[in-house]
Amino acid sequence: RRRRGMGVSGASRRKLCETRPRMGKFSLRTALPGYLRDIQRDVEAHAKGYGLDTFPVLFEVVDYDQMNELAAYGGFPVRYPHWRFGMEYEQLSKSYEYGLSKIYEMVINNNPSIAYLLEGNSLVDQKLVISHVLGHVDFFKNNFCFAATNQGTDQRSGEPIRKWIDSMANHGTTIRRWADRVGIEKVEEFVDVCLSLENLIDPQKPFVPPKPRPTRREFEMLESEPEGEEPGRLKNELDYMEDFINPSEFLASERDKVDREKEAKKKIPLHPDRDVLGFLLEHAPLERWERDVLSAVRAEAYYFWPQMQTKIMNEGWASYWHSRLMTEKVSDDGEIIEYAERNASVMETASGRLNPYKLGVELYRHVEERWDKGQFGKEWEDCDDLEARRTWDRRTGLGRQKLFEVRKLYTDVTFIDEFLTPDFAFQAKLYAFGWNPRNDRFEIETRKFKEVKDKLLFQLTNAGQPFIYVEDANLGNRGELFLRHEHMGIDLRTDWAKEVLRSLVRVWRRPVEIHTRLENKPSLLRFDGKEHVQRPLK
Repeated sequence: RRRRGMGVSGASRRKLCETRPRMGKFSLRTALPGYLRDIQRDVEAHAKGYGLDTFPVLFEVVDYDQMNELAAYGGFPVRYPHWRFGMEYEQLSKSYEYGLSKIYEMVINNNPSIAYLLEGNSLVDQKLVISHVLGHVDFFKNNFCFAATNQGTDQRSGEPIRKWIDSMANHGTTIRRWADRVGIEKVEEFVDVCLSLENLIDPQKPFVPPKPRPTRREFEMLESEPEGEEPGRLKNELDYMEDFINPSEFLASERDKVDREKEAKKKIPLHPDRDVLGFLLEHAPLERWERDVLSAVRAEAYYFWPQMQTKIMNEGWASYWHSRLMTEKVSDDGEIIEYAERNASVMETASGRLNPYKLGVELYRHVEERWDKGQFGKEWEDCDDLEARRTWDRRTGLGRQKLFEVRKLYTDVTFIDEFLTPDFAFQAKLYAFGWNPRNDRFEIETRKFKEVKDKLLFQLTNAGQPFIYVEDANLGNRGELFLRHEHMGIDLRTDWAKEVLRSLVRVWRRPVEIHTRLENKPSLLRFDGKEHVQRPLK
């Protein structure tokens, strides 16, 4: 993965950092006005009537400059010091000033959730944003992926504890203290290294129950070996049968087998480990300040990952509910046209880009319609009469129930895989496109359902990131780190891979090697701290 902002000088970094305002100066002057608080109560009551189950939501009103800074910080008022936040703030500010983009809302997965309203928005915009935010917060609370961001359970209410604003602030405090001790340039350089590795985590790890630690007796039994017994020797009470029951060749093979098993147990890791950052934290020769920085980056990577796994579902769910709330409960007759214009701008699909809001909300509506009409089950699947399928309506009325089930149990990949049907693809006019070098332009490659669906699923799998595993921490008995790339049809970009290897060597302090496939041939990429090696594997 490419390091962000490579080549930015230290002076430029300081300049970029200096552009950000201090959040603390206005953090106490953003309380929600009374009329907006009344609207919030009204919208929350309607949302609850529809069955939405949210965390408490605290809204704050900020101006566009403050909104841009919050967006640069990922929605949090306090983060660790790093030049990239200033860079992103400058980009967002220029984009707003030139009329290229405008951020209407932002919400944080926290308990209570924190959401921001843009000062100067029309009343319709504020109603729309509040409705949209409540959809997001319901999704944060109930989708299983976000359970990975729980930090415990409140013993009194049973609600999950998510104090990520405090956690992010603590990370910032820790890294600032280390910057004061060892120097800001040194810390920022190491943060750069960690950020280039932040996608090397295992999204399934938070759901794996921790292994119970062995008791003292079990530990002693594992450590101790029976004395006077040869491995594999069969019990024999007749001395003259010993050579037949326990031949020397058999005993020798058993000894070799035991020796191999002992060596395998010494291997680190015992099994391939996808959580590369966690492995480095546990085994790399890091200084204390480096370990604290890497730990903070890893924790935040796990926090943001569920949002990457559910972008289409999350935005589609929020859009579905802001549409229902605004058209059925919240907007009056004089506001519906303005709402329709604003909603259309959100749902607009730009050329060459996938709009997660549009795809998500339309797929939710498709699921609701199917389950309301009973278009599911064996009878529906076996029906091949087009006219019968077109007019099929069993009036089962299970659409809303199915939507809440989908919201809870699916990710983007499983959502698309199960519910994106040929009928939906035809109605939505989905197609796959690619670059045609001959004509020097993007062109439609196919409208075939399977090819379109497979390409979309491929892009969404693992949030588009490569599958990298730690195979051995002592390659060739030289203390070198050995990684394996699980090739899924797309080669690693060698320029990005080389930068990642450079970052890994900075953390591991020994040569690092990765095996992959390049141009359909097994290949090796290696960096020893001085030069890169790339060659085919035999």
